[in-house]
Amino acid sequence: MAAKFDVPEELANKALESVELARDTGKLKKGINEVTKAIERGITKLAVIAEDVDPAEVIAHIAPLCEEKNTAYIYVKEQKELGAACGIGVACSAVAIVDAGKGSETVEDVAQKVSALK
Repeated sequence: MAAKFDVPEELANKALESVELARDTGKLKKGINEVTKAIERGITKLAVIAEDVDPAEVIAHIAPLCEEKNTAYIYVKEQKELGAACGIGVACSAVAIVDAGKGSETVEDVAQKVSALK
């Protein structure tokens, strides 16, 4: 499944950077189940979804859920990039930034630019 909208590489990199900042100074939820719960609870500042998840069905519900809950979300190209940004050393299909920590300005910037893309 391709992303619902094209994300410029620069913006995707900024999203990964905000994940790294949140990892170090805030709070992340990693993995489909954790991300889904965080979005449903309305505590997600930004959801970051990998495009190369296979099968695509496992993440297919995240974008519509984000739209329903009015939560910003963005796609990045690869699971391994997302996993590295989380600091887990394995591929990660989705991450929810719950507390952006020192990355809050970056997260807000990414969220605004993403809503402009849609």
